[in-house]
Amino acid sequence: MEFVLVPAGSFIMGDLEGEDDEAPLREVTISRPFRLGRHEVTQGQFEAVTGRNPSLFRGPDRPVDSVTHEDALEFLRLLNAREGGGRYRLPTEAEWEFAARGGTRTRYFFGDDPSPLESYDWVGGNSGGETHPVGVKAPGPFGLHDVLGNVGEWVADWYGYSHYAEARRVTDPQGPARGTERVVRGGSKHDVPFHCRPADRLATDPGRLPRGISSSYGFRVAYSPERVTKRLYAGGRRPR
Repeated sequence: MEFVLVPAGSFIMGDLEGEDDEAPLREVTISRPFRLGRHEVTQGQFEAVTGRNPSLFRGPDRPVDSVTHEDALEFLRLLNAREGGGRYRLPTEAEWEFAARGGTRTRYFFGDDPSPLESYDWVGGNSGGETHPVGVKAPGPFGLHDVLGNVGEWVADWYGYSHYAEARRVTDPQGPARGTERVVRGGSKHDVPFHCRPADRLATDPGRLPRGISSSYGFRVAYSPERVTKRLYAGGRRPR
């Protein structure tokens, strides 16, 4: 996998003109730089690590699709065992939005008007209903490809209706300690532009994908040079 360096920094998380669970706005600080996959994990990469490929739309350079959050964690467990450390993980929800915004303050990293979206991502208007090889479209400001389309991306956090309780200013948040649904970020091959905004949030069962749109679920890997905490790596356990 190829990674880009996402710098430390602060941003305003959320969108007052989006869904109810995107408000209120939060001032979030990412205190340390981290690395994030330039592309979504491909089918070739997923199969090389796990020995299987669950994808509906096949191709080694297409993003792996039809993966649950638990599938993503299993990939990370195997990858970390193979590489000899706990440094590969899912990004947090805050890290993902910070990276997707690329240092901008507009609704999309290219502005408030969604018209240019199809130049950057595979979405409902240009995908033909299927995934496409990663890295074909232009990257965002931090060098990330396909961050707003192709497949939605699992992040580490449990879903909470409001970002990070009542705090309006937070540093390196990790979301709720437990829950029943995980967060998916970024639009996919079937989405309209409104659901491809960096602030858009989706809550999904971590072990079971919705019927009919399961091929819209994938993930992107974050990398930290130091070993990360078990909670950040695995996100805690689903309560019984």
